[in-house]
Amino acid sequence: VQLVESGGGLVQAGGSLRLSCAASGGTFTNYAMGWFRQGPGKEREFAAVISRSGSSTYYTDSVKGRFTISRDNAKNTVLLQMNNLKPEDTAVYYCAAGRFTRPTMESVIPQQYDYWGQGTQVTVSS
Repeated sequence: VQLVESGGGLVQAGGSLRLSCAASGGTFTNYAMGWFRQGPGKEREFAAVISRSGSSTYYTDSVKGRFTISRDNAKNTVLLQMNNLKPEDTAVYYCAAGRFTRPTMESVIPQQYDYWGQGTQVTVSS
């Protein structure tokens, strides 16, 4: 499975961005899809995950109410709508695919995912 992220960029605090991840080379609905991020000098951290069907989602506390993950199984695409962005959201954002069906507590662990994109940079200026 190949994953390609797009949509990153530079935005002022309070602004919005929408990240997109296009999947190819596999059966998209066999995978739950997640977004992780890695800020400067930080470890990769979980942001959001969506189930195979799209009916179930889970977010880390720091993005709840601001970020929305969604997927279009007809287009093999997963989106991350990011609103009210903060400087601390600055990071490289990675899309990931995991073979589990729906989000669980383990979904926040990078090792639960089998495929990763190369990332897209998001920079939020204050």
